[in-house]
Amino acid sequence: MSDVEATDRYVVGVDFGTLSGRALVVRVRDGAELGTAVHEYRHGVIETALPDGGPALPPDWALQDPDNYRDVLREAVPAALAAAGVDPARVVGIGTDFTACTVLPTLADGTPLCEVPELRHRPHAWVKLWKHHAAQPQADRINALAHERGEPWIGRYGGKISAEWQFAKGLQILAEDPEVYRRAECFIEAADWIVWELCGVQTRNVCTAGYKGIRQDGRYPSPEYLAALDPGFPDFVAKLDGPLLPLGDRAGVLSARAAAWTGLPEGIAVAVGNVDAHVTAASAQALRPGRLVAIMGTSTCHVLNGTHPAEVPGMCGVVDGGISPGAWGFEAGQSGVGDIFGWFVRHAAPAGLDSHERLTELAAAQPVGAHGLVALDWWNGNRSLLVNHDLSGLVVGLTLATRPPDVYRALLEATAYGTRMIVEAFAEAGVPVDDLVVAGGLTSNRLLMQIYADVTNRPLGIIGSAQGPALGSAIHAAVAAGAYPSIHEASAAMGRVDEAVYRPIPENVRAYDALYAEYRALHDHFGRGANDVMLRLRAIRNAAVDAAGTPADPALEVVG
Repeated sequence: MSDVEATDRYVVGVDFGTLSGRALVVRVRDGAELGTAVHEYRHGVIETALPDGGPALPPDWALQDPDNYRDVLREAVPAALAAAGVDPARVVGIGTDFTACTVLPTLADGTPLCEVPELRHRPHAWVKLWKHHAAQPQADRINALAHERGEPWIGRYGGKISAEWQFAKGLQILAEDPEVYRRAECFIEAADWIVWELCGVQTRNVCTAGYKGIRQDGRYPSPEYLAALDPGFPDFVAKLDGPLLPLGDRAGVLSARAAAWTGLPEGIAVAVGNVDAHVTAASAQALRPGRLVAIMGTSTCHVLNGTHPAEVPGMCGVVDGGISPGAWGFEAGQSGVGDIFGWFVRHAAPAGLDSHERLTELAAAQPVGAHGLVALDWWNGNRSLLVNHDLSGLVVGLTLATRPPDVYRALLEATAYGTRMIVEAFAEAGVPVDDLVVAGGLTSNRLLMQIYADVTNRPLGIIGSAQGPALGSAIHAAVAAGAYPSIHEASAAMGRVDEAVYRPIPENVRAYDALYAEYRALHDHFGRGANDVMLRLRAIRNAAVDAAGTPADPALEVVG
């Protein structure tokens, strides 16, 4: 063992995803990934009924159990340490990231309301996962009133805030279960709650506060605006109160309780909470302006640093320091990507073709445009640019000659068209996008990656780690522990990217330009009010489900 190895220090990154949490042990000096472990959430996504039973949940609900998150600390972190074979005493920090906006109401000491016995049977007491879309009516009201009053912050969010975000979900609780709303002394992002569990100190991070909490220029929406939404809503900002810290800062130190859970030393640095997408920019060495990171999994989040604030229609927000200190961080997203491909494989592909590998192989043999199809990628609504989760999926061009690989390829292409819409919106607003870096589980699909390069007509790099968010959290832990003076320096030493792995093929670019024009025409026709059939179908479905008292079949989400 060399002298350097004998003095090596380590950090742990923990990535809390939609269905599981992953822990990763990383060497501080070079970002080497030494051990990892995954723990599946015991209750997964709660969409039909609470774990202890009770009435069926309405359509578009998505809840989680916060104790499943603690299980990741109890199970995955010790397992990752064992896999790495490192002495826990040489671990100097832990960092975490989370899906956003995944939020929960708690008591003043951080106890989730769903763990209060008399509230456990009430759905609004549970964690609302990012893809809980049942607060769309509240989001519509928030947006309409903001424009009516000329609220200055609405432009920072592309003109619309999402049903996924804090204020819409909080307003839904107030409207549908005022008792739970009253009992909630804190309303907190899971990204910040898990840090509270680790160090016993409540903090809030500037990333989720800015993007999901409508906090701009040092303040939240005014009490007057909130009262106009609902006379009982002005105290919502007080439920968001807590020390607001920049990314990379130390939130506190690991408590004795959390040390016992994780097997890590008590007193090590705990980094400020972060979002899975935003933290990945550091691990992909993508902090410079002009480099867009697409974190592609069940959904896609697009993050990009810029040199100045700009109002980009349909964006999820622009926040000072929202990705890294010293830059304006832009965020956009698609609320269904891998989920759409998975839906097709599970529910529409016949036996013998019901695998991603086989469908990709057959789809890759086709010339661009040979299937004669264009699809809209709204199986889980539209996050950017339309910010409407009541929209639904569409495939145009089906004939008796259409085969499963044709539809599968059209769905792959539809998500690429959605990303191009986002890239063009950035460029039109004066925020250039020079190249793309892709992270996440979908990077292994070579056809999909080439389609994205061709559709966007930009070189596409691939993150050099299969654990982008967890590595990004570890990088932030190293900064919080004082091993590097800034996220930029830690990213340069510990992050990695394979540059321009996929380059646009000129003939494909030309062919996709024609198809994209058709996508854009359909996008605007069905998404901007010319034909609201998708919204009417969803209303009909919801009324039928409510009358029957049974949850909607997730397999039917395509019809709205």
